[in-house]
Amino acid sequence: MALVESIQRAIEYMEENLTEGITIEDIARHANVSSFHFQRTFGLLTDTSVAEYLRRRRLTLAAQELLTTDTKIIDIACKYGYDTPEAFTKAFRRQHGTSPTEVRRHEGKLQTYNRLVIQVTLEGAEPMKYNVVNKEAFTVAGKKRRFSCANDEQSMEIPKFWQDVNAEGFTDKLFQLNNGPIKGVLGVCEGTTEEMKSDQVMDYWVAAAIEGEIPEELDKLEIPASKWVVFEVHGPMPHAMQDTWKRIFSEWFPSNSYEHSGAPDFELYTDEDPSSPDLYSEIWIPIK
Repeated sequence: MALVESIQRAIEYMEENLTEGITIEDIARHANVSSFHFQRTFGLLTDTSVAEYLRRRRLTLAAQELLTTDTKIIDIACKYGYDTPEAFTKAFRRQHGTSPTEVRRHEGKLQTYNRLVIQVTLEGAEPMKYNVVNKEAFTVAGKKRRFSCANDEQSMEIPKFWQDVNAEGFTDKLFQLNNGPIKGVLGVCEGTTEEMKSDQVMDYWVAAAIEGEIPEELDKLEIPASKWVVFEVHGPMPHAMQDTWKRIFSEWFPSNSYEHSGAPDFELYTDEDPSSPDLYSEIWIPIK
């Protein structure tokens, strides 16, 4: 349960510092993982981003202070990180559906978000099919884009990237070039360099494993030798892939002694119909 415990430590740190200007790096440090992997794991376990959780909790506490104290609205706004009363009122109304002034007059209803406690229930979980393999280093080549991890932006932008490469026939080209040790088109997540950590960004690749000469128009990435856990994914995209990722972090990692090694991980896609209920895909995660 080390994963759950580390995430819970980070949540406790957030709760203790809701009135401070804490950063993703500060929070991730308390979970003993990179900011990229922390945001990713947090989102999979909670269905919300770190930034959204902080916003919701701050506005919940601000509402409580409006009801129970005589502190000026402008001071409460400043306390919870808003530079102007206008910005505070806009965010407050978006969450609660009412204004700070109306709450001070005991008018309107509030939407409260309680302190988060991570709990993982494993009873009755469906079996997960996976195997652990050792793989020598290999090269992937394709196209990459850099995405911001702030506010979980990558989750919204990566599907658009896939739409673009599919529309231009690029994935068909990758299937033709794919002669390496991994068969299929890969969606590779890379967010482990010091530059990426400091800038809160990640590179996402649509690529294939290729041996020999690589076309000049393609970028290439060396995937290091690793021990991998390979999960089977059955069902149509994108829901089958999303559901499997969530189960990996909410069920598999908490009940196993392995940890993510920090190297790039990837999704493997075949050339079958992505809407087929029998579609077979894989998730490869480097472990230690």
